[in-house]
Amino acid sequence: MLQLKNISYTVEEDGKKKDIIKNISADISQRFVAITGPNGGGKSTLAKIIAGIVQPTEGQIFFDGEDITNATVTDRAKMGISYAFQQPVRFKGITVKDLITLAAGKPIKTTEACAYLSEVGLCAREYINREVNASLSGGELKRIEIAMVMARETKLSVFDEPEAGIDLWSFQNLIKVFENMHDKTGGSILIISHQERILNIADEILVIANGELKAQGKKDDILPDLLCEGAGCQTLLDKLEKK
Repeated sequence: MLQLKNISYTVEEDGKKKDIIKNISADISQRFVAITGPNGGGKSTLAKIIAGIVQPTEGQIFFDGEDITNATVTDRAKMGISYAFQQPVRFKGITVKDLITLAAGKPIKTTEACAYLSEVGLCAREYINREVNASLSGGELKRIEIAMVMARETKLSVFDEPEAGIDLWSFQNLIKVFENMHDKTGGSILIISHQERILNIADEILVIANGELKAQGKKDDILPDLLCEGAGCQTLLDKLEKK
């Protein structure tokens, strides 16, 4: 479905070049794929490159065999790629129903919009006509954004730390939402997360540190190194953070 070929991203800081992403190649086609690694390692930047928010300095991106390296965010959205921000955007003057309708790409009934809100643990009656502004908490915005991605029913849904800000909503419900999304679309879900319970549902895990892909493989092969326990045991992330 998604293929990254030698993706690099370089920025200039104080007159010097800084490599954020370094020559990453990966195929993403499994049902659930998780990206994890130390903070500041380039995970969110890679997700934005996939979504088209950031353009890679080098390399190519293919989606269903088509080169989308230079495609815009809008183009990629039309092709079937969704992206949920780590910090959702607020829209003054736009209601929750407006956003879900826009995400669906067609007129939908209030009952349909409410159904999406209910799936992410929000009382539809209380939220459907609220403005997406400062009156909503970060956790509420995160759930609304997840409902929007569900409404889009895309081939590839990218979530940047979807568990952030939703402490009162159980992880089990969040995982159930992802499972329902896959059942409806048959597409892939790419999740950036540090949480063991999120990593535990992944079919495949990518580990990124210092802008490089350090490990990639099936959950059963990668997760034990990430969750290393016992005296003297050092997790893969601990080792990477010390480098």
